[in-house]
Amino acid sequence: MACLKAINHFQILSSSNSTKPLSSDAKKAIFTNKSLNFNTKFSSKTSRHQLCLVPVKVVTKEEKDLVAAETSEKNGEDKAISGGGVKEKGRILSTLLEDKERLLNAAIVLGAGTLAITKLLSIDHEYWHGWTLYEVLKYAPGHNWIAYEEALKSNPVLAKMTISGIVYSVGDWIAQCYEGKPLFKFDRQRIFRSGLVGFTLHGSLSHYYYQFCEALFPFNDWWVVPAKVVVDQTVWSAVWNSIYYVVLGFLRSESSASIFDELKSTFWPMLTAGWKLWPFAHVITYGVIPVEQRLLWVDCMELIWVTILSGFSNEKSEARLSEAAEDDSS
Repeated sequence: MACLKAINHFQILSSSNSTKPLSSDAKKAIFTNKSLNFNTKFSSKTSRHQLCLVPVKVVTKEEKDLVAAETSEKNGEDKAISGGGVKEKGRILSTLLEDKERLLNAAIVLGAGTLAITKLLSIDHEYWHGWTLYEVLKYAPGHNWIAYEEALKSNPVLAKMTISGIVYSVGDWIAQCYEGKPLFKFDRQRIFRSGLVGFTLHGSLSHYYYQFCEALFPFNDWWVVPAKVVVDQTVWSAVWNSIYYVVLGFLRSESSASIFDELKSTFWPMLTAGWKLWPFAHVITYGVIPVEQRLLWVDCMELIWVTILSGFSNEKSEARLSEAAEDDSS
């Protein structure tokens, strides 16, 4: 038995070694009949010839385009699903990292707060035998003040540096919260930079500045306090604001050009902004507070001022970074 295969045309093979050609009528019937029966038998002079037709479907251009479009659509859906999975994983990872940062910040705040409260309340721990909790809380403030005065006598610069470092760190934290950040989602590096500037520069420089101011005006006349306020709010404020901005800029690894551009753009606004707060505070500073206690009073007021100062500095820096990012993307 032989099979007839149709690829672009049909071939008719006989099962015998010597095949007999089909008649013209049989060939015409094969090639013109569109509904061929695969089991059709053609009988000529002998009944041994049996035909098996295997059709090959001709794929049109429209069908090819349809299949290609369906394949492309399916691949696109697969890619979309895969891309969505990657984005979801990235979002989950980002959320986990943010939660980790918040937990770490919360641990730092709670640890530092616990240490500070413990140190303040345990000032009389050597004499606690038989004391009630009321007695501990009653005597702790006065005895802490005595310890602070003794530190000012033994090492005044270090004591003032420590106070300024704490105040500048807390002030920057307040500034970040004021800018809209959650309580425990603060920038640790930014707080560290501000606290470092307060510790290394503000405490020590302020100590020597107040000593110099007393030597500059060794009088008790009525005009001495206004004169000290004027000098403070012109010369000293200009010098300190410039130092603060320049040092913070270098700690952020910014270029000298960008640092001085920022200083030029913020120098006058910051100086005039200080006039809304400090002249009133310094009437008390120079008129009431003793010279050794002035920095503590000023540092308490600095909690408000550092919030403004840090906000100005970091706002300018972040705006400049965002502009640089936009320029790079464009």
